[in-house]
Amino acid sequence: MSTSTAAATTFAALNACFTADLAAIIGSDQPRSVGPRRFISLVEEVRDVLAASGHRPWQEASKDLDIAAEHLTDALTAPAGDQDGALAWARTHLRDAIAAAT
Repeated sequence: MSTSTAAATTFAALNACFTADLAAIIGSDQPRSVGPRRFISLVEEVRDVLAASGHRPWQEASKDLDIAAEHLTDALTAPAGDQDGALAWARTHLRDAIAAAT
């Protein structure tokens, strides 16, 4: 199932808000064109890097990113009426992870 127009707009907003911060955490350049699947891939990449660290706050941030990735993936496959809730939870976990990692 494809994302609804509202969900696509929300994914774009999440991309605009979080991609630069996520890329900076792993010392990567910000990707230029990030669609929903690439954004989820970036979240998972940062999650894996932070999980491998021995720094407890980063490991906690990794857990938030894992949950965010699950919600983002759910939003891609959920019926249109359920996408907004999944994206809202993803946004919360993204914010918490970035705050913990920086």
